[in-house]
Amino acid sequence: MTERSETKATRLERETTDGGAEVAVLTLANPPLNLFDQAMFDALVDDIAALTANPPRALLLRAEGKVVSGGVDVHVFDGLTTEEGAELWRSLFAQIIHPLEALPCPVLFAAHGLTLTAAFEIALACDIILAAPKAKFGLVETVVGLTPSMGGPQRLAERAGSGRAREFVMTGDLYDAKTMADWGVVNAVHEDVDSAARELAHRLAQGPTKAHAATKQIVAAWRSGGVAHADSVTPEVSGELFATDDLRGAVRSFLEVGPGKATYTGR
Repeated sequence: MTERSETKATRLERETTDGGAEVAVLTLANPPLNLFDQAMFDALVDDIAALTANPPRALLLRAEGKVVSGGVDVHVFDGLTTEEGAELWRSLFAQIIHPLEALPCPVLFAAHGLTLTAAFEIALACDIILAAPKAKFGLVETVVGLTPSMGGPQRLAERAGSGRAREFVMTGDLYDAKTMADWGVVNAVHEDVDSAARELAHRLAQGPTKAHAATKQIVAAWRSGGVAHADSVTPEVSGELFATDDLRGAVRSFLEVGPGKATYTGR
C-alpha cells in the first residue's frame, strides 16, 4: 500500500514481513537532489502525521536518486524576519523531529550517498543510522551564515561528543561513512545499505514492539535528565510490559521450548 502526498516529494509505503508485521518505508522521492523545499517539508509533515496516527512496527527512511539530499533549498530562508526564522524551527521540531522520535517503534535511516543538512538532522532523530561506504555527511549551514537548527548539533553531540559536534558544524566539511561510524554516529556501514536496512527493519518489526517502545522511553528519559531520571521512570515503563501479550507469550514459550522460539504480535 502506498500513501503519496500530492506534491510527490515523498513516498510512504507499508509492507508486511513474512511474519505478518507491518513495516513502513518513507522515501525522499524528488531526485536528482531531494532538496528540502517547502513541498518536501510539507510532504514529510503529512507523512509523519500519518505514521503517528497509525504507527507501523518499524519505520525505514531512505531516498531514491544519486544522493540522499543536497540540503535545503535556500529560498526557504530568503527574507525571513527574526520571529519568522524562530517559528520555522519551532514548527519543524514540532511537526517532524519530535514526532519522529516519539514513534513507538524502531526507526531506521539508510544513507546511500551525500546526506546534507536537513536530511542528516532527520537521520540523527532516528534510532539507527546505516550508511553505504560512499555516503558522505555534512551540516554546511555556515555557507549561508546559519547554524543547523533542526536538532542536528545537539544530537550529533550526544552520539559523538560536543567537541566533534562543534568541529563538524563549524568547519562545514563533509565526513565519510567510516569516520561517522568511528565516531559512533553511524551504527554500521554496508555495501548494499538499502537491502541491509530493509532486512534490519523487517527483523525489528517482528520483535516485541512494545518492549522496543519502552526502550525508547527509557533512553529518552536519560537524554532529558540523566541516569537518575531514567532510573525513576524505568519501573513503571518496564512494568507495563507485563500486561502485554508479547511478554506473556514469550515467557511461556521460553519455559516450554527454550529461548528464541517466541513470535510477537506487537500487542
